[in-house]
Amino acid sequence: MYGDILRATGTYRDSEIELFEKEIRLREVGKNELLLRKGEIARTVCYLLEGAVRQYDILPESEHNVIDLHLAGEWFFNRESLISQRPSELFTEAYTDCRFIEISLETIHYLTGQSLAFLQLNKVLESAFQRMHFFDQSMTPMEKYRHLLDNRPKLIQTFPLKIIASYLKITPETLSRARNAIANSVIS
Repeated sequence: MYGDILRATGTYRDSEIELFEKEIRLREVGKNELLLRKGEIARTVCYLLEGAVRQYDILPESEHNVIDLHLAGEWFFNRESLISQRPSELFTEAYTDCRFIEISLETIHYLTGQSLAFLQLNKVLESAFQRMHFFDQSMTPMEKYRHLLDNRPKLIQTFPLKIIASYLKITPETLSRARNAIANSVIS
């Protein structure tokens, strides 16, 4: 049933797919439910089947500093906490009602012990680095928004602009100007 999710990370035999499906856990959570609190240690990797998830920190001014956003069809986890097994510096929250599969770090180790094919799951861990280019100070706000439009347009349809602005590390006003500039360039 969830074999295609695993196959997207590499090549597996049917017996390995069956083992994976036996070991994962299906979870459903409600909107605004915290999946990982700041200070807890991340112990799972999740694949979002339905819904939207955000990872954030709370700044002293009570503003959310959005670090990452996830939609159905994407893996999500707190990379730093999971790899180091240290307390998380972020919150992970269901932005909407969500359904996802969850696999613990212990289970990943168990699966790898059963078959080295499961080392291909490292591709999931490596994908966490995709977020890094938004911190590249050489990207202008318009380039950041254009990148989002081109690569993850469903984020813009799912999350409010205030959250998108925080994710892009720009103010809502700057985001509004970037959106207007892009809209005007399309019309011209």
